[in-house]
Amino acid sequence: MKIQPIHTEADYDKALANIERLWGSKQGTSNGDRLDVLLVLVEDYESKHHRVDPPDPIEAIKFRMEQMNLTRKDLEPLIGTRGRVTEVINRRRPLSLAMIRKLHAGLRIPLESLIQDSTLGANSRLSPTGDSTRNS
Repeated sequence: MKIQPIHTEADYDKALANIERLWGSKQGTSNGDRLDVLLVLVEDYESKHHRVDPPDPIEAIKFRMEQMNLTRKDLEPLIGTRGRVTEVINRRRPLSLAMIRKLHAGLRIPLESLIQDSTLGANSRLSPTGDSTRNS
């Protein structure tokens, strides 16, 4: 097997097939070395051509809640009162820096996800102080 740079999707598919064939090869062997090189090449190609953006912060919170079998009440120590949790989950209030820090520390949600913009609901607006209010 000749190892070469990955320039096209066809090259990428071929590299993935070779990785599958070599998977489980012992380190330090010629097949193990080929596997290591292919993994680096594929990772580089994927980072440039198959980039995955971090999820929306609210979707990240909901996903973690599902993973950990949490309820909205479980979020109160991290976000605030029951009403505040509801506002955040329903996209009527953005996450504050303090909430982001607590969610990251408490639920291990990556900061890259929590700092993304989350679209607020159509009936919401931010006041000059950064608070979310309902439009009447």
